[in-house]
Amino acid sequence: MRATGHISEPGLRVLMAAGGTGGHVYPAIAIADALRSQLDSVSVLFAGTKDRMEWVAVPKAGYPITPIWISGFHRRLTLRNLLFPLKVMVSLVQSLKLMIQFKPDLVIACGGFVSGPIGWAAARCGKRLMIQEQNSYPGVTNRMLAKDADLIFTAFEDAAAYFPAEKPVILTGNPIRQSMRVGDPAKGKKTYGLDPGKPCLLVLGGSGGAREINEALLRTLPELLGRLNLQVIWQCGPAYIESVQARLRTMLENGVFDGTLSNGTENFSHSSSDVSNVQVPGLHVSGYLKTIADAYSAADLVITRAGAGTCSELMVLGKAALLIPSPNVAGDHQTKNAQSMADEGAAVVLAEAELEDQLVSTIEELIQSPERLVKLASAAKVLAKPNAAHEIAWECLKRLQREDSGAAGAESHSGFEAGKHRPSATTGVHPHQPETKKQGAKQKQGGKQKLGLEQKEGPVPEQGPVQKPQSKPERGV
Repeated sequence: MRATGHISEPGLRVLMAAGGTGGHVYPAIAIADALRSQLDSVSVLFAGTKDRMEWVAVPKAGYPITPIWISGFHRRLTLRNLLFPLKVMVSLVQSLKLMIQFKPDLVIACGGFVSGPIGWAAARCGKRLMIQEQNSYPGVTNRMLAKDADLIFTAFEDAAAYFPAEKPVILTGNPIRQSMRVGDPAKGKKTYGLDPGKPCLLVLGGSGGAREINEALLRTLPELLGRLNLQVIWQCGPAYIESVQARLRTMLENGVFDGTLSNGTENFSHSSSDVSNVQVPGLHVSGYLKTIADAYSAADLVITRAGAGTCSELMVLGKAALLIPSPNVAGDHQTKNAQSMADEGAAVVLAEAELEDQLVSTIEELIQSPERLVKLASAAKVLAKPNAAHEIAWECLKRLQREDSGAAGAESHSGFEAGKHRPSATTGVHPHQPETKKQGAKQKQGGKQKLGLEQKEGPVPEQGPVQKPQSKPERGV
């Protein structure tokens, strides 16, 4: 049974559960940012794991995070699986304790291992639970939590079929980072020490990197930089940067690049995440791109995995893309993500098994056809949902107010005027939109909205060390 009664004021307490990869973590951060922009007073706490990227990314974004001890179950036989039952039990106890201590008015689960115990505890404690699913094929955690969810937000239309028919599913698109905005290509290339007059590839493997893409790029770099006269910005992943730098050094020593590079291209300085000063003209390689917006701006073509977050960024930015789905993900969801874009003419898809034979020829075909690059970019832009984070925040607040005040008192408690305007990422309001079964509207009055909530007593939980937020966020992919 869901919690009822008047929500405390003046602060809304929101618990975000997301972890493992940027595809889960960055949408959660974007939603938290949107809630902050729409409310005068909101307290946001993240739950995550200490050994994954959220433990660094969340504090950088300005939010506290508290640890939950959980991991996935490995599909192959490994001794680490012996700890899994213990981790599940401990994580459930930690999550229940978090509900009691933090007293969230709202729990938003964005996927990853940590969402499982947090979502379970939220349902057991009668908390309002919302799910945000990034992929066209939902992950197992969100599918399990769906029966207890008040609202389910999806990025792909296909995802709705995997959730209970009686649950409200709202297609919003994936929230993306606020820093993701179209920039000047020349400025982007200058940031990376590249020639503004030459075409540029941006190669990504997700926040952790992709071994097969790295191997394919190492094999083809001499031809890409030489015969095709391209420039490359390459995020190889923190786990691979040392081996990639070592391979590049060996290639330079063996003269692999001799006679293949165009004259006049200046060398550059690697970012701080690089481990040595290996320099190849026309190439910027880094374990982790901190100025990802500039990298996108510089790129004429993006070569990347097909994670949901990356696909959403490509759409919002309107970038031509060659997608290489990872075959090692649950439900082969990256292939489904990529194919959904390809079906709309918004991307080209290349299977990982085809990298060795077809990568260079596919890149050459695309780069030598500027008209096709423009068509791909335009088709991607049509699919974009740039206000996804604000849509999700708005729907959550509307549901909270409806349950808290009832239909008769909703307007007076929330400061919203139903049926007129809804928040957006830029102006704060959209033009008039009629209310439907799954969409209502809110008026933003006098700047930030007040939901009419009361600060609940109770400190940030002391069940584990809370990672304090940092004042100046700086995020990459």
